[in-house]
Amino acid sequence: MKLHGKHIYLRAIEPDDLDFLYELENNPDLWEVSGTLAPYSRHVLKKYLDNAHKDIFEAKQLRLCICGQDHDLLGLIDLFDFDPKNKRAGVGIVVLDSVNRDRGYGSEALSLVCDYVFHTLNLRQVYAHVGEQNKTSIHVFTKLGFKQAGVLEDWTRFGTEFRNVLLFQKLNR
Repeated sequence: MKLHGKHIYLRAIEPDDLDFLYELENNPDLWEVSGTLAPYSRHVLKKYLDNAHKDIFEAKQLRLCICGQDHDLLGLIDLFDFDPKNKRAGVGIVVLDSVNRDRGYGSEALSLVCDYVFHTLNLRQVYAHVGEQNKTSIHVFTKLGFKQAGVLEDWTRFGTEFRNVLLFQKLNR
């Protein structure tokens, strides 16, 4: 499956993405948003990739690679907590490498995923948890029509402090 935009496309994660996934999952700078507390081994990630072929209805999640037009991997966008009964899913996005940030790739990927969620999966809503300090993500979600639906106070721990998380929703009415 490929979802094409103007500057990027989304594709299913492949076994050849092991090194990229290893780099991403073992980046301590991203652990705050992923809830990770320890590094992942290549063996564990390979087992994950071996099962990545399951469809969203079975796995309740979908991880897609964000790729540039030259096919380089720029990041990942995930659908998680897929709930077909209540027609909703969570979304998370990460663009690696500061060189690729602030170039619109995250916005374009999120737009493609929202289109897919609303028109292919026929969901009613998609939501995201965004750290209150993450001004870039807040801007991206707001720009794409997500509304702040609440504040989860002291939701995540970062070092010795607790941080608020904003809940964003986008409804397809």
